[in-house]
Amino acid sequence: MRYFITGTAGFIGFHLARRLLREGHTVTGYDGMTAYYNLRLKEARNAGLAQFPNFTGVQAMLEDRAALEQAVDAAKPDVIIHLAAQAGVRYSLENPKAYLDSNLIGSWNIVEIARQLQIGHLMLASTSSIYGANPQVPFREMDRADEPMTFYAASKKGMELMAHSYAHLYKVPTTAFRFFTVYGPWGRPDMALFKFIKAMLADEAIEIYGEGKMSRDFTYIDDLVDSIIRLSAIAPSEDNRVSMPEGLDTLSHNAPFRVINIGGGQPIALMDFIETLEAIMGQPTKRVMLPMQQGDVPRTFASPDLLVALTGSKPMTSLEQGVKATVEWYREHYQPLAL
Repeated sequence: MRYFITGTAGFIGFHLARRLLREGHTVTGYDGMTAYYNLRLKEARNAGLAQFPNFTGVQAMLEDRAALEQAVDAAKPDVIIHLAAQAGVRYSLENPKAYLDSNLIGSWNIVEIARQLQIGHLMLASTSSIYGANPQVPFREMDRADEPMTFYAASKKGMELMAHSYAHLYKVPTTAFRFFTVYGPWGRPDMALFKFIKAMLADEAIEIYGEGKMSRDFTYIDDLVDSIIRLSAIAPSEDNRVSMPEGLDTLSHNAPFRVINIGGGQPIALMDFIETLEAIMGQPTKRVMLPMQQGDVPRTFASPDLLVALTGSKPMTSLEQGVKATVEWYREHYQPLAL
């Protein structure tokens, strides 16, 4: 298969591209190499992908319509997987325009090019942040998701709606997958786990928001990648509509379009997460308890039912396994990169 993946210098894009390349697929990666965090990490990920002869890397911004169109046209992909975005819930409070440019204008460029080239399957990375502070748990794809807590979440919901309209008008099969608190090796420096590890190794206090009363449905990176690859072979159509139980499937009645959670449905309390990290690192944390940050939600909790119905699997890596693998990677790679 031929894949075009945006954001291959990013955390998720790197892991997905590497897995596909190892399996013998052809991957064209597209990344703007923005300086949202230390570029040394992105460059190291790129170097890992460049070792594969069936990888082609393109450095350009999503907003550069001509460069994006040229790259996709040259790649001639069977599947486009759009992962590139301005990430970070809290940063959207400081620089909302970055989210407008990347997550809305950049994503519109992707769906427009997919229309022009009639791509066989367009896949878009959305987020659990779309559910906001939904009081109903677990979060189901059919739940109302019209009360975003941040502009980041609003931009992702806008992307989903644009993509649905294009799927309806131009019949491009489209899957929007909503992922839940992804973590693992090669993660971003601004992610909580890496901030905690870095502070603990320096014998510094960690900052715990929401007085530690939050919970998250953590998803290990390998599980997320496995789910994306399984879903890439299931382009939405009436042929794969899930009929039972009634109301489970989000396949549109007006378009080859589906939204789907990628999460294990096993939320972990923040303090349990910290205690797991302490046990693995063999040391206690120094803690600074802080109030909930603006835009944060008290919990995330995925319903994996539709994912299981379509793929026969869901994220299963235990928190202990995932955190242990991440700590081991951090000790070997992260510190030498001086991040």
